[in-house]
Amino acid sequence: MCTEGIIDRYVNFYTDFAFKKLFGTEMNKDLLISFLNALLHGREEIQDITYLNTEHLGTQEYDRRA
Repeated sequence: MCTEGIIDRYVNFYTDFAFKKLFGTEMNKDLLISFLNALLHGREEIQDITYLNTEHLGTQEYDRRA
């Protein structure tokens, strides 16, 4: 089985960056709702979600460090 080039074509959704791109955008809102409803197994149903900005960039340069 040839695995050459797979790294260039697929994204590991276990990474924070890929997970945010997949589920954290308004464009994929229906995908996130479907995913969350599947996790709930019908106990409750999510019909809508609201995305909030969770990135807190500091106002000063010294606030912007990791």
